[in-house]
Amino acid sequence: MLLQRRLLCTQVPKRSIHPTHHQNSNLNNKKWAIKQVTKSNFAETLEEIKTHIFNSDFIAVSLQKTGAFSSPWQKVLPFDTAEVAYLKAKYAAERFQVLQFAVCPFSVKSSKIIAHPYNFHLFPRDELKMGMPSYSFFCQSSYLTAMAQEGFDFNACIYDGISYLSRAQELAAKDRTGNPLPRSYMKPSQSPTVYSVADSMFVDRIKSRIKIWKRTCQDSEKKTEDDLISTLRKIVSGGEVFGSRPSLSIDICSERQVQLILETLQEFTDLVPLLVPAKVGGSQAIRVVLTSSKEDRNVFEKELQLMEEEHNMQVRGFREVVDLISTSQKPVVAHNAINEFAFIHSKFIAPLPSTVDEFRSSLCSVFSHIVDVNHLMREIGPLNKVNNLPAAILYLKRRFTRPLHMEIPQHIDGDEVRVHGRDVLRISELFAKLCLILRIVPESPEADYSTSSSTLECYANVFNPCFISSSDLLDDDVNISTEKTRRISVANLVFLWGFRGMMSARKLKSLLKGSHEVFSGEIDVRLADRNCAIVVFWAPGFAERFLKVMNSGGTNCEPIKDMISEGLRAACYRTYKRVCELSIWEPSLADALEKALEEASDLPEANSEEELPAICWDNDELTNLDDL
Repeated sequence: MLLQRRLLCTQVPKRSIHPTHHQNSNLNNKKWAIKQVTKSNFAETLEEIKTHIFNSDFIAVSLQKTGAFSSPWQKVLPFDTAEVAYLKAKYAAERFQVLQFAVCPFSVKSSKIIAHPYNFHLFPRDELKMGMPSYSFFCQSSYLTAMAQEGFDFNACIYDGISYLSRAQELAAKDRTGNPLPRSYMKPSQSPTVYSVADSMFVDRIKSRIKIWKRTCQDSEKKTEDDLISTLRKIVSGGEVFGSRPSLSIDICSERQVQLILETLQEFTDLVPLLVPAKVGGSQAIRVVLTSSKEDRNVFEKELQLMEEEHNMQVRGFREVVDLISTSQKPVVAHNAINEFAFIHSKFIAPLPSTVDEFRSSLCSVFSHIVDVNHLMREIGPLNKVNNLPAAILYLKRRFTRPLHMEIPQHIDGDEVRVHGRDVLRISELFAKLCLILRIVPESPEADYSTSSSTLECYANVFNPCFISSSDLLDDDVNISTEKTRRISVANLVFLWGFRGMMSARKLKSLLKGSHEVFSGEIDVRLADRNCAIVVFWAPGFAERFLKVMNSGGTNCEPIKDMISEGLRAACYRTYKRVCELSIWEPSLADALEKALEEASDLPEANSEEELPAICWDNDELTNLDDL
């Protein structure tokens, strides 16, 4: 496995590696911890977590990856539409790898959270020597540094990490594997087969061969022969051994011959047919196994089923857990769901589709209810811009006094206690607290929410970054800050770059105010990264007028003309969207927009009548350059 290490020119903020001191004491108590699961204890853990998944009401998930985005503008931002956000998440999921997958089945019983956290260590090992699941992936140095500071054991991950195949890869593996475990073939067709002359000759020849082989096997059991004589007899008859039972391989040239052989074998109650796949797909032979009695045949078929289940489990690896979550149909809770589930879909389901609608449809066929705690957090004003789990939990503990305790019944030995996967407990705790505060019915039969005002259906399967639901769901004493959040069409957004040096959003706004009459109305200016800004024109049509002035070179507007001569450039939101569609992932958004303008001369005009989506714009949302 080749790890392609990518060195980044832009400093990426490190993840918090120290749990908050105000966290629930259960999370800091060493006798309670997240069970760490590797290849060595995966089999025993599988049955354990299966019980917890089906007995719990919710399942929280959290992923630890080798990276997520290479530049600040490439992460999902508040001004991104659902489609743009998906394209960014898709880009990250296809480049980086998942090394840890934390799963926490939990239930909310009155004022108690009962959680069963597990942290699975993964590594995309090529178990079948077929180049799957991956030969290479990218690593981001800041992510690996943060993991190392948390005590992550990379050697254990590589040598003892659990491998996996996605559903699509498993289907491909079954078609391409050259020497898989032989498995029972489908039953012959129930409709009567009309034999041609060639079919009749083929069937007669197969019957004769089988009868001779059976007679040879039965005779050899009765006689005491020299080993050499016995071996020669098997060679002459074409016999082999499958386990401890005699077997015969019959080569085939077509699926028609497979059906004919299966029909022929129905006459022999002591024979079990097995299919041997070919390397390039299809079948290369039928292996016939001779059993000694009806009871022996039943035992053999059970052995085959067990062998096939063990083989399939080895191939699927960790995806067994993903399939358990899917089968349970329990609500799955995550933080930044579009990012997390882009990785989950890419690694464990199938390659990511090209559009967000196809992604949503494919994902919902596997997980029926996905809830993003970010959408719940936005219902509470001060949490609207918080993207840090410990900070959100700390705020809720200080602001809302109703106690909510976490209980982790499973006991972990002291030497297994680690902090890996702790975010999944934070997600569980935050979700439960938000449901309590927002009076949301968690759809649990044990839930004590008699005065609930809403259900999780309102928040399920939403992958739009600017999602805002009704604010009248809250208690009277909860501060809701929705008045500063306004919806606006992306047609009113203009991207600006090429301004002089390091300029703050306030300074740029002041500079623009006196340059043209379109800036005399209400505008907002924010920085997307260090070299590119976004201007919001609240008056309809002003963005279009400004772009026309820019395209004309600032004719009849000396201030704009001077700024253009100094390098000022502008583009509409369609250009930004095209950047993501064309995968122009330059470190600088300004460079990416320049390339998009060069490569996409067929972009629609800014005054197109096409209806453009709206986003939610927060007047207080400032970009802190220290975080870029």
